[in-house]
Order: sequence, then C-alpha cells, then structure tokens
Amino acid sequence: MREFPPEPPAHDSGDPVATPQPAIWTGRATNRVQWLLAAGGAACVALGVELAVDSTWTSGVAPLLMSVIGCVAAGLLVIYGTLAFVHVAVKVDDDSLEVRCGHIGLPRRRISLDDVVGADFAPRVTPRQWGGWGYRWRPEKGTAVVVRRGEGLVLRLGDGRVFTVTVDDAEAAVRVIRDRLRLLGAAKHAEA
Repeated sequence: MREFPPEPPAHDSGDPVATPQPAIWTGRATNRVQWLLAAGGAACVALGVELAVDSTWTSGVAPLLMSVIGCVAAGLLVIYGTLAFVHVAVKVDDDSLEVRCGHIGLPRRRISLDDVVGADFAPRVTPRQWGGWGYRWRPEKGTAVVVRRGEGLVLRLGDGRVFTVTVDDAEAAVRVIRDRLRLLGAAKHAEA
C-alpha cells in the first residue's frame, strides 16, 4: 500500500493572489417551466390564425376582427414575456457586471463595478418575494431579474439601490465581484 504525504490544511486567506479568479466569470440560470407558458401563447396565436382563416361567423366582420387581433396579440405577448425570461446570463469582467435575459439578450442591464459598494449571496430568492418571474422592481427591495427559485446574487449600489439576479453558482460570482472591488479600491487608494 502506497502512502501519500498529508495535504496542507485548506484555508482562505482572502488574498486574491492566493485564490486566483478568472478574467471573466459567467453564469446562467434557466426555468424550463416557462416553456409551457410559451406553448400556451403559441396556442393563442394559432387560435387567432384559425379564426381568421376558417371562420363562419355570421355576426359580422368587426367581432371576428376583434377576436383574431385579440388572440394573436395576447399570444405574442405571452410568448415574448415568457421566452424573454426562460434564462438569464450573467457576465462579470474587470469593470462591470452584465445581465442578459432570454434568447435575444433583452432586456439587458450593465452595472459598472465603480457603482457597486458590496455583493452578497442570497441562498433563496423566490418569484413570490418579487411578485413573479421576470424583470421586477419593488420600492422597498430594489430591482431584480428572477427566472427561477434558488440562489442569487445581490449587489448593493453606491446610490442606495439594490440589484438582485438569480444565477447558478452565485457564491462564486460574489467572490469574483468582491475581489474586483478590492482591486478597484486598492487602485483608487494608490492614485490618491
């Protein structure tokens, strides 16, 4: 039996040199349930098209037109509203945090790390806390991008506002942001 030397004890010195962080951190969160809602929106659009193509309404053109436009408009709103928040992608680089929602990346939010005074890990963020899924604003809580229930990243901004985003491995994002904030603070202190 071969013996290996004991491993040194693990400790976190808090020194960014001891724990190197990636140049760019990326993370994402996904909510597959919203695909069901998007399917419901597609069904509304299909109903509107079916009414327009194969209608035998005898009550007139105006009620038919209102029904078709209503079904198509409601369906498109539901499709966009759900597909825009099926997933969120978060990127942290040397000078900013960027949040992109959905497949086309809209809505998008970019926050300069110069504006950030702190980053915290939230172990449980729920749509119920924010009033649902999506891009949310609550006067007492701030702004959030919530695509699923679970861990999240909370940024405290210099103007007193708070920004929350649900993302997988949010603890790693907090470590990266805190390291970047320490480096930015050291650079500002060296300039003074």
